[in-house]
Amino acid sequence: MKLSIKKGVSFGLTSGVITTLGLIVGLESGTGSKLVVLGGIITIAIADAFSDALGMHISEEAENKHTTREIWESTISTFLAKFVFALTFIIPILLFNLTLAVIVSIIYGLLILSIISYKMAIEQKTKPLHVIAEHLLIAIVVIFITHFVGNYVAVIFG
Repeated sequence: MKLSIKKGVSFGLTSGVITTLGLIVGLESGTGSKLVVLGGIITIAIADAFSDALGMHISEEAENKHTTREIWESTISTFLAKFVFALTFIIPILLFNLTLAVIVSIIYGLLILSIISYKMAIEQKTKPLHVIAEHLLIAIVVIFITHFVGNYVAVIFG
């Protein structure tokens, strides 16, 4: 896979896991509404995919060492990876009650993050367990923080 596409896909997938899980957990704990969570996922799939793609685009341009084609490959692959992957989180929300759907989403997201981290560690010839643990720790911190923020918002403003 071309480096420009690999950068976009890995960034988009990672961002898709972290932001979508944070959103799902926060909205569920704050509202308990399946409709709100579904709307949030669709919104983040669109808005954050465009935001991340533009961020990648500007970052690649700022390095001043990529061709226009490479910049656009990174931009488009970031958008598509983030958009499509974020939308996959709709499936458990539609199939299960909201509490179970959140648990399934967390397991699914952490599994995807583990696979991405493992592949990256193997390519970099580093210890996969260390890389996976580091990335999962960050995701778990986001999950806990968004859960507590959602609860806090529900108590204060609900």
